[in-house]
Amino acid sequence: MRLTDPAVPIPSGLRTAELVLRPITADDAPDDHAALMETRDELRLWEQSSWPADDFTVAANREDLAGMEQRHREHKAFSYTVRDPGDTSCLGCVYVFDTSARFLAESTVTAVGDDPWEDVEAVVFFWVRRSRMADGLDARLLGALRAWFAEEWPVERTVFVTSEPFAQQVGLLEGAGLVRRFEYVEPGKPGRFLAYS
Repeated sequence: MRLTDPAVPIPSGLRTAELVLRPITADDAPDDHAALMETRDELRLWEQSSWPADDFTVAANREDLAGMEQRHREHKAFSYTVRDPGDTSCLGCVYVFDTSARFLAESTVTAVGDDPWEDVEAVVFFWVRRSRMADGLDARLLGALRAWFAEEWPVERTVFVTSEPFAQQVGLLEGAGLVRRFEYVEPGKPGRFLAYS
């Protein structure tokens, strides 16, 4: 069964002593926008694009989040906001896709070793706001995500993906002992994306 199957149960969120993950909604736009704009230089590396532009507005972000909220509800893709324990501010985001997602289906995927791409069940992207990278929140989020997917998600094979130009996150994944399993090139993007497990 695929994550896109409505019968597959998807976790509603995650809570640790330091952070809360819950499905993102359009109402999160102001807080999410603040985190995006603080982290825009890193996100442009992560996205391999000019997004978010310097003039990206809260209203435009609300439109984006409304689409994410709908895709989550329809079991097409899963987007979680990362919040402080009191749910008062946005610390980052987590995005989960089935390999059938259009951008992945249209990408050219190359295995680094012998692992078949067809065995991958969940593709996970994440980021944390710049002001929290300095205290290692991204590393702790990665640790929490690894445990969450191992224990609560109905999948056996998960990969964590980053963009090759985003050297900080490449170093984070490799420093956590994850191994590069795949590389892919997405249409319209200039560089490679790297998938680890």
